Amino acid sequence: MAADVSVMDTRVSRLDKSQVDGDSQVIFDDFLRERGNIPNMFRTAAHRPEIMRTMVAHFRAVMNTGTVPKKLKELVIVRTSQINNCEY
Repeated sequence: MAADVSVMDTRVSRLDKSQVDGDSQVIFDDFLRERGNIPNMFRTAAHRPEIMRTMVAHFRAVMNTGTVPKKLKELVIVRTSQINNCEY
């Protein structure tokens, strides 16, 4: 007979500005000023501030350099998120 195994919710919470350290709050403020929101992936990664900082650097390099317009990059990100049923 199979054991009764309850399903555990394995989601990692998305932190608000009030829940992160001072350096992360500065990053959150930058996003709020630039975009009007804090992308969920950074709110989630903020549990590990050192990792979030490298993610932000990578994100900025992808979004702010190259020959593809920034708006097109954002559209590709949003569409990919929709196709994969992910919140963005």
